[in-house]
Amino acid sequence: MTDSPCDFSPEMVKETGIGIFHFTYTEAGKADGGFHGVDDLFVSRTPHEFYEAIRHGAQPMTSQPSQMEFEKAFKERAKADLPTVYLAFSSGISGCYEGACTALERVKDELGEPHLPIYIVDCKIGSTSQYLFIVEAIRQRDKGLTAQEMVAWAEEARYYVHTIFMVDNLDTLHRGGRIPKSVAVVGGALDVKPLLTFDLDGALSIIAVSRGRKKGIKRMANFYRKLHSTDMLSSAVAIGNADCPKDAERMANEVTKINDSAIPMISTIGPTIGCHVGPGMLSCCFWGPDRRKSVSVSDRIAHSVRSSK
Repeated sequence: MTDSPCDFSPEMVKETGIGIFHFTYTEAGKADGGFHGVDDLFVSRTPHEFYEAIRHGAQPMTSQPSQMEFEKAFKERAKADLPTVYLAFSSGISGCYEGACTALERVKDELGEPHLPIYIVDCKIGSTSQYLFIVEAIRQRDKGLTAQEMVAWAEEARYYVHTIFMVDNLDTLHRGGRIPKSVAVVGGALDVKPLLTFDLDGALSIIAVSRGRKKGIKRMANFYRKLHSTDMLSSAVAIGNADCPKDAERMANEVTKINDSAIPMISTIGPTIGCHVGPGMLSCCFWGPDRRKSVSVSDRIAHSVRSSK
């Protein structure tokens, strides 16, 4: 299982047989209820309709899946003796992981320990990087990993996923509480396009800025050039876009210029992430070296302290 920030299409969900927990979104304070819906992977709205509403002033906020939804799914799998691994959206920017853990504990208290295990793993990434990660997890599942082996694989593999994404501005991320106001103010000056990533704890971090989108795409391509894996089995590159498909094609072209064995997989940024980044987000995610080895000693210590809690 995973959740709707994974940016899968409904067709991919059906083909792979995975379960999805759905986030919801709503525009608070509107007399008519505002702009609201379920992140159903763009079944009820097209990506363009969704992002056009935001361009015209909609300011929706998201809600994670309900405790009832978590509990219902876990009970069904426990009663069916179905081994389940839920690969959850990053706890660094959402309470989804913690909510699922709480729900699972209640199910265990009610039913006793399930005959076959149910596990929850914090991906510490989201959106396009989660898409790349889940695609590979499905491949590993189909190669025969057990639930316990999948947990061990996921808890290690998440640190080998590299992410860089560009947003048009940081106002929406600030409104959603994902970044401080001071960072949003700086990012909004002089057509600066912030380039962000996930840190080891799954929170967002600005790693560069660029003047304009074309230069931003070049910076993203250089990020890929420096860090992508040369392993032929890791040649998949996930490229996400929030209603900017031409930029996604440009990004794919830049990647294949660098590595002619790269396999670009273009996806659409779903409503859950779209509410927080707005139209125009572009992302590039790929497999590379262990990210834990590239951070400062101080940051490594801080991550170790948080992970041990």
